[in-house]
Amino acid sequence: MSVTRRGVVKGGAAGALSIALAGSLDGIFQTSAGAETGEAYGYGPLVPDPKGVLDLPKGFSYKTMSVEGDPISEGVVVPGHHDGMATFPGGRHGRTRLVRNHEQSNNGTRAVGRPEWTYDPAANGGTTTLEVDGQGNLLSQYVSLAGTSTNCAGGRTPWGTWLTCEETEGFTGQTKSHGWVFEVAPTGRRTEPVPLTGLGRFAHEAVAVDPHTLTAYLTEDASKPFGLFYRFRPRAHRGGYHAYMAGGRLEALNVRGVPDLSAVQEPGTRLRAEWVEVPDPSAQQTSVRKQFDTITRSQKLEGAWWGHGKAYFVCSYSRKSDGGAADHAGQVWTYDPRRGEIELQLVFKPGGRFDGPDNITVSPYGGGVILAEDGDGEQYLIGTNRRDQPFAMARNALNDSEFTGVTFSPDGRILFANRQSDPGATFAITGPWHRLRG
Repeated sequence: MSVTRRGVVKGGAAGALSIALAGSLDGIFQTSAGAETGEAYGYGPLVPDPKGVLDLPKGFSYKTMSVEGDPISEGVVVPGHHDGMATFPGGRHGRTRLVRNHEQSNNGTRAVGRPEWTYDPAANGGTTTLEVDGQGNLLSQYVSLAGTSTNCAGGRTPWGTWLTCEETEGFTGQTKSHGWVFEVAPTGRRTEPVPLTGLGRFAHEAVAVDPHTLTAYLTEDASKPFGLFYRFRPRAHRGGYHAYMAGGRLEALNVRGVPDLSAVQEPGTRLRAEWVEVPDPSAQQTSVRKQFDTITRSQKLEGAWWGHGKAYFVCSYSRKSDGGAADHAGQVWTYDPRRGEIELQLVFKPGGRFDGPDNITVSPYGGGVILAEDGDGEQYLIGTNRRDQPFAMARNALNDSEFTGVTFSPDGRILFANRQSDPGATFAITGPWHRLRG
């Protein structure tokens, strides 16, 4: 099906759906060899790292911390597969706390935590909480949740906790069901290893929470069939630890006439959103995404973040060969709850310099975003400016492991990001953030 800026999408019981358009073609990026690389804007070209770890623009530097296998306490080491992450005020002397996921399934360096913070002793995933000073130096760390599985991404709540998401629907050999969202308090004092069942049981990726309504928007990375974009409307009207335990209504996004978001290829395209209630959020008999015959889907729904009054969410790629409606190397969408519309912000074309965007954070500089790449070949942190023009913010100079967990410190002075594996590590990046070009 063809979707254009000047067209009308036909189909569905309602007949026709108009597409409202905004923005410009600046959001379409085809940076093939010899084309624009983005270094005329952003922070300039990357400078090779003499240590061969992380290439950054001139004036920027990094510190490496919390590497997989580093000792934490007797018999406990830093788990592997560093993934989604968020920051929280440390409470004194400009300190910052980070809560970081570990996408461990049944292999790798497992998360070992206290019994009172362990959900399923047979599962290897969890979270680690780090405390760093104002210069990005690691002060302390501990495993803050254990016994969960495949903790991929998640999201920060307006009341200052971390929602960690299991990207699975469960494995044999484990003692409890998996595929849930758990809540971690950065201080650790209130954390309980209890799933937030109202947010559904599926292959969760990330969460973005509206601070005004407390509505949570969730992504699902799944196939056969492709995953969905959800919202959870809580019964609770006030935030606080385990506010979502009061339950609520889980719904899935549907855009009439658009069964696959990859069919939309032009940035600025706006589509009217409608929401359909999920019959069985706990998926006791049937996977949530299989409970719908006709609904809008997307291959590789990944990162999510709240910013500028909207929920940002990412599709890493789509391939016709895998059943997608069209090919692309990455999309960034927003959902505006005031308009009730989704809007395509960015599209990366196949064959370009950048591909496979995954985790996302909204930058406090220039109105753009920072994307963690999980693509083919070289892996980048990709920044955008207010005109949605992309640039290379960093390059993994060590290996081809993906970037994950991109997030700024509460004061915006430090960008934290992870190299996921071989080995997993966290970076604290500082530099002249205000010198954004373009």
